[in-house]
Amino acid sequence: MPRPVRTALAAALLLATAAGCGDAGGLQAAGSTPTATSPAKLWPQLTPASSPAWNYDDGETEVMKGIAVPGDDVRKVDPVAVVQAEISQHPDDYSGSKATYHETTRRMAYCGRTPADSRCPVLKAYYRDLTGDGHADLTLGFRLLPGNQTAVRVYTVQGGRLVQVMSNDDAVSQVELAGHSVIIHAPSDLADYEYRFQWTWDPDQHLFLLTHDEMLHLGKGPKASPSSSASPSPSPSATR
Repeated sequence: MPRPVRTALAAALLLATAAGCGDAGGLQAAGSTPTATSPAKLWPQLTPASSPAWNYDDGETEVMKGIAVPGDDVRKVDPVAVVQAEISQHPDDYSGSKATYHETTRRMAYCGRTPADSRCPVLKAYYRDLTGDGHADLTLGFRLLPGNQTAVRVYTVQGGRLVQVMSNDDAVSQVELAGHSVIIHAPSDLADYEYRFQWTWDPDQHLFLLTHDEMLHLGKGPKASPSSSASPSPSPSATR
């Protein structure tokens, strides 16, 4: 049967079926469709910037010295020893009474006991393949004291060595793992809003990059008007 004839028959059957069904299940207008508008490009004569104005957390890796990884299994690494290695490798941040996180160092003395002491700043470790290589990676958190920040770190095994591939310091309210991403929620000074930072594994750079940095409404109250809403600022994380 030629294609135009088949098309005409199909259309006739469709009309007959619609007439037999009455209004039940019939198509109804959804109203007018808003006119699509393309983005308005501003200042076309402006010379494009060739370098960033400040650090957007491009990310760095760091080998954790003195940490053995038996059988390249990150689950066999002691999380407390990993934090102690960071303290040792960054004395300006952790060593001495005037160091920013000196209280973290002091409280490390309470770690490694059974049962775990609540004064230990090291949080529960999580193991999940975030890099897509089929092996578990280590997601570790520890309190940055005496302030209210939390360090969030991700470690993977590269060439038999434990390598830190993500580092973020912030006033953290929640952390999530999704696919190859680490999502960090942080409180905002603006009521009913929070900052949300998403770090995603980049297989070309072999580290996590800050791919999303946004302020989101939590839905508990009215949204801020454009005149009073705050724009997200670069993450205050400390990249190692």
